[in-house]
Amino acid sequence: MRVLAIGDIVGKNGVDFLRSKINNLKQEKNIDFVIANGENSAEGNGITPESASKIFGAGVDVITGGNHSFRRKEIFSYMKTNRRLLRPYNFPAKTTPGFGYCKTQVNNINIAVINIMGVSYLESLKCPFESLEEAVNLCRECPVKIVDIHAETTAEKLALSYYIDGKVSAIFGTHTHVQTSDETIRTNGTGYITDVGMTGSIESVLGVKKELSIKRLKDKLPVRFENADGPCKLECVIFDINPETTRTEYIERLRII
Repeated sequence: MRVLAIGDIVGKNGVDFLRSKINNLKQEKNIDFVIANGENSAEGNGITPESASKIFGAGVDVITGGNHSFRRKEIFSYMKTNRRLLRPYNFPAKTTPGFGYCKTQVNNINIAVINIMGVSYLESLKCPFESLEEAVNLCRECPVKIVDIHAETTAEKLALSYYIDGKVSAIFGTHTHVQTSDETIRTNGTGYITDVGMTGSIESVLGVKKELSIKRLKDKLPVRFENADGPCKLECVIFDINPETTRTEYIERLRII
């Protein structure tokens, strides 16, 4: 089974670029299943029903989220009814809409996708280690489990990957929008990368117009961010998973421009 995980899609430019590249990529790499982080796919930030629908329409099977998942209230009802649009599992279930994991089938193989958020320099949520274990247990009937760990620090992502090694098939990190070069397969067979990267404008600061980001950091005053335009990149990783052993046997990091 070949699973494609796509880095944070930023704004209309990122969504449009995804739509222009994904079909050829899926065919060229014989992809069976696609996961993409879409929490910044709306203009500005957040995700809307429109941007989610375009991502699904492009051929993405599951959309994961993060700290911007609830930025747009118009997505709330969509989250409540679409199990394939995830938000981090460790947000409080009683007060936040949506789901932190989903179960589906790929080529008659049960597969689960789990979304977890780190707590270092982010929201104060339920412990991601305990939450991930809990979600894995809830998905125990799915032999293949893929995790999006949306976190700020590399240390937290690395620690989680070692902690859960062998209990999930693969983990990919999101949130920082900067692709790391540490793709690996852990001792017990879990495929891992600290951050899969970003899908959006190359000439930008994490997808934001560079002059606006410079102004915010230099002048220390609030600035209304706008998404950058221009040429794009699509950063992603492929996990080649053996459905019998549930282990990742091969991992490939890609940047499409």
